[in-house]
Amino acid sequence: MQIAVVRARATMATLTLVALAGVALTTAPGAEAKPKKKKAAVAKVMTRNLFLGADLSPALNAGSISEFIPANGEILNEVDLTAFRTRSRAIADEIKRTKPQFVGLQEVALWREDPVASLAPVFPPGGGPPQPRATIVREDFLDLLMARLNRGEKRYRVAVVQKEFDFEAPGDENGVPDDGEITGIPIPEVDDAELNGRLTMRDAILVKKSKRVKFRKPTGGNFANLLEVTVGGVVTIPVTRGWTQVEAKVGRGPWFTFTNTHFEAFDDETQTPSIRQLQAREIGQPGGYAESKRPTVLVGDLNSDDDSVAEDDQKAFDELTSHGWVSRSTEDPMSCCVNDLFSAPASQFDHHIDHVLTSSPGKVKLLASSVTGRAQVGGIYPSDHAGVFSKLRIKP
Repeated sequence: MQIAVVRARATMATLTLVALAGVALTTAPGAEAKPKKKKAAVAKVMTRNLFLGADLSPALNAGSISEFIPANGEILNEVDLTAFRTRSRAIADEIKRTKPQFVGLQEVALWREDPVASLAPVFPPGGGPPQPRATIVREDFLDLLMARLNRGEKRYRVAVVQKEFDFEAPGDENGVPDDGEITGIPIPEVDDAELNGRLTMRDAILVKKSKRVKFRKPTGGNFANLLEVTVGGVVTIPVTRGWTQVEAKVGRGPWFTFTNTHFEAFDDETQTPSIRQLQAREIGQPGGYAESKRPTVLVGDLNSDDDSVAEDDQKAFDELTSHGWVSRSTEDPMSCCVNDLFSAPASQFDHHIDHVLTSSPGKVKLLASSVTGRAQVGGIYPSDHAGVFSKLRIKP
């Protein structure tokens, strides 16, 4: 028994020495474990214009206050009619079905109202730019979409939101003369308005909630080159537009830059350079907002076609490609645009202005691309645009 115990102790001592020797070998200088090699990442991205809910042209083109007030009322009625509460379900279903890790949203409208009609925001005391003041929320497109997306399970989070055009004006919703409330400005046309309506345009980036998906450094800004419109034939205001951005990562893949933008829609296409072309230059040229040492994915509603449609405005798209940006999205089928959410045929989707582009062509490969939202759901299109989804391989 004594001999057996001694042998056992000797054996344990030997195992201990061997183990210690192993530790010493693994921690010796020059013998550290090599860091895991980075792999290529498969990034799934989407650009989705939500449609703000109404055509703003009647108000923007109004030549007088007497035309401007009823035009605003028509816009507010159209927002109610096009019911984003209904449309948001279909858009959320598109996103849940395609599962993009990064989504660039445009026209993320916030509609607010003030029950007292006044031209004060349009004509601020002492001059200067209009100062919107309405705070009662009528429709918040971002809140509605996120509620649909995350119902039952938190699937997406808002990484960054950028405020764009923000304007408030009185509107005659019911068409009844002289039933409004006037506060401080003796202009007869305001007497037909029942309330002030305020539109705040926003762009946003959504990121999929996953341990494999990361983002950092959310940022955004506005363009220096902006279209100016004269409201009611009297007040000239800029149409603010801009961009949002995050640094993004999927799994063990490399960090890349994801940028979302929306170029001017109400542009004079005969002007060279056009406003949207100048905006493309701001974001896409060397030193532009989208420039990065890493590969960059640029998505958005550029309001500019590639060569898929003859005689359409291509200036902004061509501006980007002249700086080395490469298209990474399908044009078959196309994604824009129907002129009536209820009655337009799907054949009106005959333009390719919603794009996914990338820098660093040798680092990024298009694996697949598709278009969503070209069919009505419950008798209404989800938006006047369709969504564009691309699956990209990004090399380290």
